[in-house]
Amino acid sequence: MRPINLTEPMPKRVAIHQVSQWPLWMLAFRPFFLGGGLLAFLSVGYWLLILTGHASWYLAMPATLWHAHEMLFGFAGVVAVGFLLTAAQTWTGVASISGKALMWLTVVWIAARLAFFVVLPDIAHFNLYAALTLQVAWWLGAIAVLANMLLKANSKNNYPFLAILAVLCALNTLYLILVLKQNMQLALAVVDTAVLVITLLVGIVAGRVLPFFTAKGLSLTEQVRTPKIDKAILYSSIFAITLFFISKLFLSSISPALVLAGVAALHLVRACYWWNVNVLKVPLLWSLHFSYLALGVGLMLVAISFYSSAVVFKDALHLITIGTIGMMILAMMTRVSHGHTGRTLTIPHYMAVAFALVLVAAITRSLLPFIIGPHLAWQISALLWLVAFSLFLIHCTPILTRRRVDGRRG
Repeated sequence: MRPINLTEPMPKRVAIHQVSQWPLWMLAFRPFFLGGGLLAFLSVGYWLLILTGHASWYLAMPATLWHAHEMLFGFAGVVAVGFLLTAAQTWTGVASISGKALMWLTVVWIAARLAFFVVLPDIAHFNLYAALTLQVAWWLGAIAVLANMLLKANSKNNYPFLAILAVLCALNTLYLILVLKQNMQLALAVVDTAVLVITLLVGIVAGRVLPFFTAKGLSLTEQVRTPKIDKAILYSSIFAITLFFISKLFLSSISPALVLAGVAALHLVRACYWWNVNVLKVPLLWSLHFSYLALGVGLMLVAISFYSSAVVFKDALHLITIGTIGMMILAMMTRVSHGHTGRTLTIPHYMAVAFALVLVAAITRSLLPFIIGPHLAWQISALLWLVAFSLFLIHCTPILTRRRVDGRRG
């Protein structure tokens, strides 16, 4: 295990042509959070133009499937990897990826995004094959880096993250293969499964950081710990995801509704244990608490959708994808960007507005289609999302691209 010299300073001057030494490439959260923020803005912006008829879609792959892929495997995937590769350095004491290696891994991720739009008339589905190849290469590269760090430090407590990334890589591969085979129904089932896998990741990470952040942010004497509920959520979530996957792809007679409802109840109970009314005074806390609450509510609505037509499955799922995944990502990216660059955890007021906008976007997309119509609800939700992530980019782009305020590496 190679110890990290946290006090090692950055060079006082880095020439413009020394690209691999730019502050951007010092830790994985920098390019991956910036890339994730840009993708969140650009892809949803294009999606909104398609919804409003101001842009056309010319690829053989349906626009809805591209949108689902980019938001789950592109946006959520790159932010999750950026967080894990950065946090693992703290967990293990082993230096994470940086410099040229991080730069090239980022280039592969960007190339995968662009590959969808490269069409060669002489090669059928060239764009999908290229995107599949590049996306798998990116996943495997990220998993290899994380595995190397965890194995060197014998960090067995963090091995589950390797399994989760491996499952996401497998689902991403299967998704694109199904799209190539024109099996769109099964492809959508796979991406829905990926959403649930990401909720498992959210559940684990939230269990580690939310009580700690709350205690630290409110100057409490101790954290609220729920070890039995944590373990129950882990195993019941794995069972629910497996059952959902089997029911969608193999045995439609099996219903995962009751198990999903049980998982939702566990999340809601844990959310109640963690709640402290004083978090409402701290945007970096209430954003995390509300995003976690949306997970429990969203999973419960997903479970109900199996029994009642009053709740549409996709609408319920969007409470999770926007309200939980989107909002928690926005809050965590902001917090990590501050903390890992030596800045205080004081954010401008407009970032609190950004958090609120994503929450309203989730409610609009998931609960208002019956009231104002699906198409209008989708457009309003997308617009709110765009404003929120534009505010994030305005605030965090300078932070992510400049050196730490204390001059150290990282």
